[in-house]
Amino acid sequence: MTTTVNQLLNAKKSEIFSVTPDSLVIDAIRMMNDKKVGALLVMEDGKLSGILSERDYTRKVILNNRSSSDTKVGEIMTAELKTVNTSQTIDECLVIMSHNHIRHLPVVDNDKTVGILSVMDVVKNIISEKEFIIEQLEHYITDTA
Repeated sequence: MTTTVNQLLNAKKSEIFSVTPDSLVIDAIRMMNDKKVGALLVMEDGKLSGILSERDYTRKVILNNRSSSDTKVGEIMTAELKTVNTSQTIDECLVIMSHNHIRHLPVVDNDKTVGILSVMDVVKNIISEKEFIIEQLEHYITDTA
């Protein structure tokens, strides 16, 4: 019972929140706060060009004494992205996130950005799968005892 990225995206029914590279960082941070997300996709002409995370903000703005009001997203975003497609499994996503020390994975199919997964989405799903397996084993044990 391995969940695919497509199944998780359909179950979570979330919107894609994005900014452009020319957006001001302060506006992006406000959007993250309003939408209660830890990262935004950076889109340019309908194409994924990067991701902006809280981690990017703290390391590249706060620690460098830059101004959120004067800095553009394109100056601090992460441009070298790891992505997944909808047919990949949640287990594969966790491996990618763990090996690359990242918390957000854009989902891209046929050059079209279709979603984003957070490490929390992935972990919740894995826990749910494990709980289901335990429940099934408990039923099996009690029914055959």
